[in-house]
Amino acid sequence: MKLLPVIFLLALTSATSALDNGLMRTPPMGWMSWERFRCNIDCENDPKNCISENLFRDMADRLAEDGWKEMGYDHVMIDDCWSSMLRDKDGRLQPDPQRFPGGIAKLARYLHDRGLKLGIYGDLGTHTCGGYPGTTLDKIETDAQTFASWGVDFLKLDGCYSNEEEQQKGYPLMSKALNATGRPIGYSCSWPAYRGGLPPSVNYTLLGEICNLWRNYDDIQDSWDSVQDITDWFFDNQETLQPEAGPGRWNDPDMLIIGNFGLSVDQSRSQMALWAIMAAPLIMSNDLRTLSSEARAILQNRAAIAINQDPMGVQGRRLLQERSQIEVYWRPLSQSASALVFLSRRQDMPYRYHTSLAKFNYTAGSYEAYDVFTGKTLSGLSANTEFTVFINPSGVVMWYVYPKMHYEQPQDDGRYPYVRQKYRMSSSLRFHKPRVVPPSLL
Repeated sequence: MKLLPVIFLLALTSATSALDNGLMRTPPMGWMSWERFRCNIDCENDPKNCISENLFRDMADRLAEDGWKEMGYDHVMIDDCWSSMLRDKDGRLQPDPQRFPGGIAKLARYLHDRGLKLGIYGDLGTHTCGGYPGTTLDKIETDAQTFASWGVDFLKLDGCYSNEEEQQKGYPLMSKALNATGRPIGYSCSWPAYRGGLPPSVNYTLLGEICNLWRNYDDIQDSWDSVQDITDWFFDNQETLQPEAGPGRWNDPDMLIIGNFGLSVDQSRSQMALWAIMAAPLIMSNDLRTLSSEARAILQNRAAIAINQDPMGVQGRRLLQERSQIEVYWRPLSQSASALVFLSRRQDMPYRYHTSLAKFNYTAGSYEAYDVFTGKTLSGLSANTEFTVFINPSGVVMWYVYPKMHYEQPQDDGRYPYVRQKYRMSSSLRFHKPRVVPPSLL
């Protein structure tokens, strides 16, 4: 254990910190292969869905042509099982020649020509989690230089088949090696997930110096139970985790599974809302070629994305867990705005949750609330105004709340009866259809 202080000092004094690479000042957005496509290498029997250059070109085409890139989803990230089982004669990683015949550099150029960025996967151990060649300590500099020479823009470094001492040394050394290439490469460290995710086993001060983001907890699975488990862990530990996030350094609760098989539409909105509150990376893992219109609408929701990408970069918090199984989450945003999420953990029927902004420590003043998923605006709110939100089981209501003096919106004399099914309003409140989205969400 005498080695650890030396490693800590080396990371702080010798390495150019990943935080200074100027990348990921807001949470990264894009698409990753793992949750949806795993380690499917059977290109003979499943050519459209196997881990191959064709799959990543397909996803790049969808990001570029279907409006995703304009929304901020600009990374295509290769996860495990891309490489050959053997390094080349010079000891460098190489892609599987049958599944990536054009090579990674050509794939990177394909993405760059479309205004996208390429991410790749490595592992700080003898092998990757899928059994492919890992990046042992003696290969860190070689692999960093290889990735840079290919035009890679992002590295996810996993931790399978490595021990604590190797991780203590290797993650800072890879940060230094990436910066030494001279190419800006975003750096995701899985280190905390292998050390239990919490201090004293995890040094978040050090992580913030060397990594742009880090996986804290278990892999997500395609189920609502998995989303809830991850959400609970992050918010149960929010006093520790929340202060560590900020521009260029993010907690990562793992991929968005919206559009797969395990979530209902309401649960999909819930994951999107909670990831926005957490200032989490918005990295989809789904099949963009067959995505439903409902899933697309959730993932391309401008207001949810704007909340997630707020330049202040403050991670949100859970404020309340009610006996009714309603939970309230809050995140401070730029321009004196904030986001509120009302989440139902119920499994029976829609619930009428009665409350006021004062209950969440909003100060006196006049507010408006823009409903992220209906596009309606609630005006005439004061801190003490009582209102009722109607929340579906395992669903959310998500508000963007802003002081009215910051945004005078044209009023509409009509009321919208179908909106009243979701909100019970006092006589001073009025819903109107917004003619424009609040400026700070544009």
